Amino acid sequence: MSHPLPLAVLLLSLVLVVAASAAEVTAERSPGGVIVKIDGQFFTEYLTRSGSKPILWPVLGPTGKPMTRSYPMGDVQGETKDHPHQRSVWFTHGDVNKIDFWGESPKAGSIVHREFVKVAGGPTAVIVTRNDWLAPDGKKQLEDQRVLGFGRIGDARWIDFDITLEATEGPVQFGDTKEGSFGVRVAETLTVDSKLGGKIVNSQGQRDANAWGKRATWVDYFGPVDQETVGIAILNHPSSFRYPTYWHVRTYGLFAANPFGDKSFTGRPGDDGSYTLPAGEKLVLRYRLVLHRGDWRQAKIAQLYADYAKEPK
Repeated sequence: MSHPLPLAVLLLSLVLVVAASAAEVTAERSPGGVIVKIDGQFFTEYLTRSGSKPILWPVLGPTGKPMTRSYPMGDVQGETKDHPHQRSVWFTHGDVNKIDFWGESPKAGSIVHREFVKVAGGPTAVIVTRNDWLAPDGKKQLEDQRVLGFGRIGDARWIDFDITLEATEGPVQFGDTKEGSFGVRVAETLTVDSKLGGKIVNSQGQRDANAWGKRATWVDYFGPVDQETVGIAILNHPSSFRYPTYWHVRTYGLFAANPFGDKSFTGRPGDDGSYTLPAGEKLVLRYRLVLHRGDWRQAKIAQLYADYAKEPK
């Protein structure tokens, strides 16, 4: 005759199962910034300086393979070597007080890491930084605080990127340009132009080149990496400034969310996406990257977006 297990034993078993399935995400300081690992396996590194800005590189997906382009930080055979300012994962804008922070040249601005506010691990990891936006002559234009979160959903990996821009030095004008703002340069084999099976799809069902310059709540860029289909989705949180954002997503591999590019994307003479942030005020932008297996349907990106959208911010 069998006997039911005591409630305490059942609860302990449940706790053990949950503990076994939960990821341990660590964030540890490194010479270049902070290294993030999931269950002891390298995920990404936050670099406080690469070119003219902080970036995330490399970024490994659920198969353990890099999912963003290595150039110009690394030399990988077969990668294109255009647009050296498109460095893996970054945030900048091409017209801030008439200064180009998007490109990299002697006339461009730079975003300089000031300090780490918090670096912590656990079931998820978090990195909080403060950064100064400097003109070519070194004059400060504004500052930002970035809150980056890292975790896992099933075998998919995610990165939250919340940035607060603050007009600490006076009013800040963000100009209407396509060159912005939260950017990813995907791995070469993921691109549509590689003809290896790369695809772009957004929440409105628009695909490939037709997704460029459109508003959408999410966009997924997927294709093969070492003969396995994987993808990078970017989700735009409803609390983000000018949600849903425009997307500067290109078939050659640039993948960027840009809330300031109305006229640049629509071509309509009356449109103007520029915005002046008053002195002392703040502007908040929020995104989530999901690095997943399969295409957008297999990864259930629409459902992941719905779950993300419900999260309080």
